[in-house]
Amino acid sequence: MREIKAGEITAAVARLLHDAAFELPKDVLEVLKSAQEREPSPLGRETLEHLIENAAIARREQLPLCQDCGMVTVFLEIGQDVHVTGGDTTEAIQDGVRKAYNEGFLRKSVVRQPFTARVNTGDNTPAVIHTEIVPGGRLKITVMPKGGGSENMTRLFMLMPAQGREGIIESVVRAVDEAGSNPCPPVIIGIGIGGSAENALLMSKKALLRPVRQASPDPENAALERELLEKVNALGIGPEGFGGRTTALAVHIETFPTHLASLPLAVSLLCHSVKHKETII
Repeated sequence: MREIKAGEITAAVARLLHDAAFELPKDVLEVLKSAQEREPSPLGRETLEHLIENAAIARREQLPLCQDCGMVTVFLEIGQDVHVTGGDTTEAIQDGVRKAYNEGFLRKSVVRQPFTARVNTGDNTPAVIHTEIVPGGRLKITVMPKGGGSENMTRLFMLMPAQGREGIIESVVRAVDEAGSNPCPPVIIGIGIGGSAENALLMSKKALLRPVRQASPDPENAALERELLEKVNALGIGPEGFGGRTTALAVHIETFPTHLASLPLAVSLLCHSVKHKETII
């Protein structure tokens, strides 16, 4: 049995959220630069240039990539041989969120009562935490402070099995088209197919964590990713909705077996200001 102190979790969460707020991942930056070179629209190229410049300023000046510093989602993989000591695991994560948002002067966007008073909690807690028990003696923490503009464009479709692959393509393209400029394109599209409704939604969000344009290891899924990326970019929405061929940077698909009467499909969009980091303790 390996012991991990709760304070280590708090420190790790705070550090990850700090880095996520100020530093665009290298893989995303490289894809943005590549997209700028290929973008045929002059306004689209100029917009991508501004996004790349914004990332450089944020890193250099230690300023948030976006004014919306998101609501925090934490994916926690706990090894079955791990024992957390010196405090509660969930509260250790929440303490890390408080520390990051208060000390980093990040905008607090969480309201306690969702449909009446909507009073700000003042420290961006609580985070949404998804916990998975895995083999081994390690603890993996992944944070995703996701902005409201992209989160609001999440869609769940309960398709009929007969709609199949074509139904999936039609639904995803429609979801992106209807989202328009709201999720601040160019976006990364996370797709969950199968399982149950809530499982599909979780898969779609976890799909956003994959390195940009790292194809699915499943050949069938990888082919669908390529086709969807082409069709989405043919919509002409373009960077920030100003028109062009760069509406999405990548499409990532995760699948799971499902009931013979069901075909759940979830679509999660992540804006160009990609904010997620991970570490293993």
